[in-house]
Amino acid sequence: MRKFFTCAAAVAMLVAPTTAATAATAATSDLPEGMTAGYLVLDRTTGKTHGADAHRQYRSASLVKVLIALDYLEARGPGYEIPDDDRALLEPMLRSSNDDAASTLWVRDGWEEIIKRTVARIGLTDTTPPPAEKRGTWGYTATSAADMVKTYEYILEDAHPKVRDFIMDNLHASTRCGADGFDQSFGIPSALPKPQGVKQGWSGYGAAPAPGEECVSSTSRSVLASPEVRSATAVASSGDVDLTNRVMHTTGAVGEGDRRIVAVLTSEPTTLGWRESADRITELTGKVYRQALA
Repeated sequence: MRKFFTCAAAVAMLVAPTTAATAATAATSDLPEGMTAGYLVLDRTTGKTHGADAHRQYRSASLVKVLIALDYLEARGPGYEIPDDDRALLEPMLRSSNDDAASTLWVRDGWEEIIKRTVARIGLTDTTPPPAEKRGTWGYTATSAADMVKTYEYILEDAHPKVRDFIMDNLHASTRCGADGFDQSFGIPSALPKPQGVKQGWSGYGAAPAPGEECVSSTSRSVLASPEVRSATAVASSGDVDLTNRVMHTTGAVGEGDRRIVAVLTSEPTTLGWRESADRITELTGKVYRQALA
């Protein structure tokens, strides 16, 4: 049985933090120099939450691929048989964070309309489309740890079982190496117990890993010409969302029956390399999860 705690009650817990969540706010002052973070853990069995700055907005980077997949499936209905050509886009997009696949689906299914439909369907409060002048850059979608937890909660508890199973089965099959050669085993995959289904996000580290930082077991190594925002090109901020600093995010469901939903979103200074950022978010994710269990 997957649904242990009602969605409405869980949302209430997000709005009114528990004692644990309140205590965690102080932990943000212990972050490594230059890092900002928003995080949230939801136990679907008890409804207990633990987090800090969970509504802080970040550019989503590849986290938006979960929303792209969800919108694709729900727009077509549970009886829809996914064509092989579309399956060849959806599966590597979810498992290996393939950018070209996301770009194809983003344009074909309506650009920012994907985000607007998903926000309305789930009731997200911190998720907004990319700025109008950057509408093709799907990674500039803004989101928060709270909205990512709410999205996973919707998928696990409210979406049709076929939709739930397609998305979660693919996230449970997440590959160590991204399609672009980055090692996406940071955060949840390295810090938390299995089983786990994860979707990672990163932006600002270049279109390909720096020499010596390639994912060693990558089977797909390409510099993609998609509108993803992994290049280090500086752009101005849009509202409260930082579009300049590097970001690295780890999200997903952990434990038997996907019991706990975890979202840790971070930004890092542009001077910090991939490995350092990966080590820092992995350490933070482990600490946050242990606090959530306390």
